[in-house]
Amino acid sequence: MGGDVLSQTEVESLLSAMAAGGEQSAAVATGGSASEPDAESVRFVAPKPREKITPYDFKRPERVGKEQMRALQTLHEGFGRNFGAALSALLRSIVEVKLTSVDQLTYSEFVFSLENPTCFNLLEAHPLEGNLILDINPSILYPIIDRMLGGGREGGALARRPLTEIELRLVARITNLFLEELRHAWENVLDLQLSVVRVESNPQLVQIVPPNEVVVLISFELTIGEIRGMMNLCIPYNAIERIGGKLSANSWVAYGRKEATPESIEQISRKVCTSLVELKVQLAHTHITAGDLVGLRVGDIITTRKDVHDTLPVFIEGIPKFRARPGAFRGHKAVLIESAIDTPTEPNAE
Repeated sequence: MGGDVLSQTEVESLLSAMAAGGEQSAAVATGGSASEPDAESVRFVAPKPREKITPYDFKRPERVGKEQMRALQTLHEGFGRNFGAALSALLRSIVEVKLTSVDQLTYSEFVFSLENPTCFNLLEAHPLEGNLILDINPSILYPIIDRMLGGGREGGALARRPLTEIELRLVARITNLFLEELRHAWENVLDLQLSVVRVESNPQLVQIVPPNEVVVLISFELTIGEIRGMMNLCIPYNAIERIGGKLSANSWVAYGRKEATPESIEQISRKVCTSLVELKVQLAHTHITAGDLVGLRVGDIITTRKDVHDTLPVFIEGIPKFRARPGAFRGHKAVLIESAIDTPTEPNAE
């Protein structure tokens, strides 16, 4: 049995051959001559390279589907633009609101990522179950309050304290504006009745769902001049679990491609009828050389092959639509429409 045991050198050579990943095999004779056909041998083949493995974290399960995440992103991109315009009107200063991310994480990860103290608004969104969270970072909140009280765009020292009663009343104007624009953004999906339940400064004191519960975090970056800060909207999964079908990408596509109704056709027709369009009549068409063009003088006549009795093409926004004859009406130059052109590709008359 001693001849069946591989030496250390043979083991190392086999391991090096496997690490190289080649297709060649290593044969080791276990007894007798290697040239003998009946010699026992062991054949080792290097395995194929393994595919890339992505680790799965059970602490952060992706319970919200990709279609729902894309729908939430599209919905809140439009909300960000509208909220930025409304906030700019309130502060009388240009405010840029940009959607930065739509992610899934646990509630504990969201809470421990926030500053303390902060402006932590507990929201009620009927008919959604549970509560939502709106967090406004102090780095942008205090400059907004300063602006509302008559300050400029320059940023001062960031205050590390809870909001006062007066500041809470001022912040209520910002949150109410946020909720109003959020209601408009969601009205194609669900009619939300939004309100602020209470405002906390320490986010760890508010427990709306278990720590390991999945939430959707929608983050916005606000920019006022050189000052930047974040606003975070936290939506627990159990709040949107029952309306997942309304947040699918297919429903959004169907909403954009709904069939026309007689009312919508009449409304669009009224709008189109009052639209201004460009109308041109081509009297003639010819070619001349650049030398003749430079030599033109007042009174010169340009001859064309256009017959005086031929009709003139009438162009609407550059497309030939009618045939007409020139004339005069009440002392003004005019054309008389005689017929319509069936195909817009009809060649121009010369």
